[in-house]
Amino acid sequence: MKPHIPLRQMVRDLRDHPSVRGKLDIAHSTATLGLTADSTGQPGDDCAVLPAKDGYDLFACEGFINAFVEADPWFAGWCGVMVNISDILSMGGRARCVTNAIWAPCADLAQPVLAGMKAAAQAYGVPIVGGHTNLRAEGLQLSVSILGHARSVISSFTAQPGDVLICAVDLRGSYREPFDNWNAALTTPPAALRAALSILPEIAEAGLATGGKDISQGGIVGTALMLAEASGVGIDIQLEALPRPEGVEMGRWLRSFPSFGFLLTASAKDADAICHAFDDHGVSASICGDVTDGSAVNLTSREGSALFWDYARTPYLNLSSQEARHA
Repeated sequence: MKPHIPLRQMVRDLRDHPSVRGKLDIAHSTATLGLTADSTGQPGDDCAVLPAKDGYDLFACEGFINAFVEADPWFAGWCGVMVNISDILSMGGRARCVTNAIWAPCADLAQPVLAGMKAAAQAYGVPIVGGHTNLRAEGLQLSVSILGHARSVISSFTAQPGDVLICAVDLRGSYREPFDNWNAALTTPPAALRAALSILPEIAEAGLATGGKDISQGGIVGTALMLAEASGVGIDIQLEALPRPEGVEMGRWLRSFPSFGFLLTASAKDADAICHAFDDHGVSASICGDVTDGSAVNLTSREGSALFWDYARTPYLNLSSQEARHA
């Protein structure tokens, strides 16, 4: 049995963990490009949002850590499709198609990555429609893009003080060691994977969620921080209320990247309907916190409460609107 880690020590470890601090790189790119939340496509959301005649076109792109691609190339290819679909879902959309860019020293090393992508595309029913291939590169690298569509959007910028925070994660899986990737996709039948693709669009179209993001690199805590900063709110997370696999240490779970995991905000009256929508598909969902005034993300347990991050003091994404920057 692993020793208990006190809350404040766990918070310090999370704040310094590479999966959390890696998101700080975003601020450098957005500053160099001159992007803010007011820029075309609303950067800072999980997808670019482009108004269309019948709703919104959604566009996203993911790049993958080289060490992950080299260590587990087939699963990296699978994840290339899976995490992009999650980006579309998180915004209430339906995925339409994916493309990829792959670099490899030879065709033999590229093959398992492409095979993983093909398997995921078939399992989810989302076609691969093209991409870029370089088989004369020095190392193995992968980037995947996706196009989707939403009738109604769930945004990172619209959570409001007074909302409750909901965490929904498919717990029916295990870690893909040695990384903090919680894989529930490969143990779920393809028909069930495809059926679950309707949950978020139906929540969005019913107007139940006020905001949200998919749980990505940085885990629950990093995702909550990005959501809080984008919306200009604080978030208090009740740790004991989180859906969590049995036997998984809390610190690891808070930084884990689940194959199907989302944070949503909603009014208290709509929270049960959202949780039931996930429960109907076997996905664990619960109210796990509150959206507050302020700029702090706090973690609360039976031991008390600890500040995880205050983005007013230390910006995380640094994607405030031009109006806010000049206020």
